[in-house]
Amino acid sequence: MKRAFETGLGAGGDDQKETAYAEKLTDDYRTRWLGWVEECVAENPRTVLLGTVADGGGHRLGGYVFLLPESLAFVWDAAVVNELYVDPQYRGTGLADELLSAAVAVARDQRLPLDRLLLDVDRANDRARAFYDAHGFEHWGEMLARPLETDD
Repeated sequence: MKRAFETGLGAGGDDQKETAYAEKLTDDYRTRWLGWVEECVAENPRTVLLGTVADGGGHRLGGYVFLLPESLAFVWDAAVVNELYVDPQYRGTGLADELLSAAVAVARDQRLPLDRLLLDVDRANDRARAFYDAHGFEHWGEMLARPLETDD
């Protein structure tokens, strides 16, 4: 699911962004990312919440939400949804609503500089923007980025 999340992010931009997201998905990235997630979960097991769906006689993973732990709250002075992903076949089923609601509950338990929950969403991702709008998210600043390898 992480690969689908990342390639979806890249697909929301121009060819340069899509290529950058696809190229970062190396074995080293996977190892480092999983190590970081393990550290976050060790701090608070509720930082990663899984959404399951009925599948025949059992359940299968349908999505996840990754909320940054409280120790990182000072990065943005708020709680942060780092990732929320639902498998395309389960979109529109209410699973994303359940995951976001669970993330809000975890965020409410954090001691935060500002009583806010932040996330970033691609400007061109109309479906995601409509979802977050419906859940009370409002535009709050704008994230800018630049490559580190270029000179000033």
